[in-house]
This record gives sequence, structure tokens and C-alpha cells, in this order.
Amino acid sequence: MKLFAITGSCGTGKSTMKDELEKIPDPLRYFCADTDEMGFNWWDYAGTDHEFQYKDDCLREAVRRAAGKHLVFVGCTNPDTFLMQNTVPEDIDSTVFIVLLADDEIVRQRLRDRPAERGFTSDEKIRPHIEYNQWFRRNRRKFPLVVDTSAEMPERTAEQIAGFIRKWAEA
Repeated sequence: MKLFAITGSCGTGKSTMKDELEKIPDPLRYFCADTDEMGFNWWDYAGTDHEFQYKDDCLREAVRRAAGKHLVFVGCTNPDTFLMQNTVPEDIDSTVFIVLLADDEIVRQRLRDRPAERGFTSDEKIRPHIEYNQWFRRNRRKFPLVVDTSAEMPERTAEQIAGFIRKWAEA
């Protein structure tokens, strides 16, 4: 099983892409999921001594649900620390990171447009997400696919990602 980890900062379109990708890849070969759909509440982990267990639990549940299919998994996964901080289930034999990024002002506006309960209520709360987006931009050459979602239609971006996934799944 290959893990295609779609990552990026908040506001780059990961959840939108997950919804679009569900329409494209072959459901007999691919399982597409978002961290938010795995049934775990981040706030049950936040600030505890097992905070990093959240991502492990979500990934383990996604692998279980994938039932041997390739996993297209969407979440704010930091590629630099993924293998050091997470326990990757044995079912996964390789991991490919697909990065979404956008212009900083677009990310800022997308976050401001979210409902207040999502917590993006001030520039101070948005700033770390802009900095994370900038980190991805600076490190873009480290990843096999980086897609800028600033101006591209979600359907077109999903087609590009799906083509990439199909190619890598065959390798």
C-alpha cells in the first residue's frame, strides 16, 4: 500500500482537494480520506503528553478503512518530521508527499473567510499558517509534486494530482 499524503498549511485547499479527488481515482484501488473524518478529536490530544498520538491514531484508522487500497490521505502533515514523530503502519510500504500551497494573501483571506469557531479570528492566529505556507514554498524542490492552488480551478488541480497518483501507484 502506498500512502499519498496531501499536505500544506491551512487555507491551501486540502479539504476541497479531498472532495474533488474522491470523484476521480478508481475506488477499487484508492481510498481517499481526510484526517478530520477519522473520528478523533484533536482537542482530546492537544496539550497532553500524547499530543503526537493524534496523527498516529488518524493514520492507523485511515489504513484500516483503506483495507489494502492505496491511501490518499489529506492533512497538515509536516513532511520533515513525519517519520521521526509518527508510527507508520506496516501496511504502508512507501509515502509520497503532495504539497498544496497558495499565495500568502490568498491563504490569509481564505482563513479569514472561515467561520469564527474555526479559530482564525486574528492576524496573530493566522500568522503561523502563513509561515508554514512559506516553509513549503521555500522547500518546494524537496517534493515530487507541488501544486499552487492560488488561481487554479479545484477540478483541474484534482485531475493533475490524480494523474500523478496513478503514475506513482504503478511504479
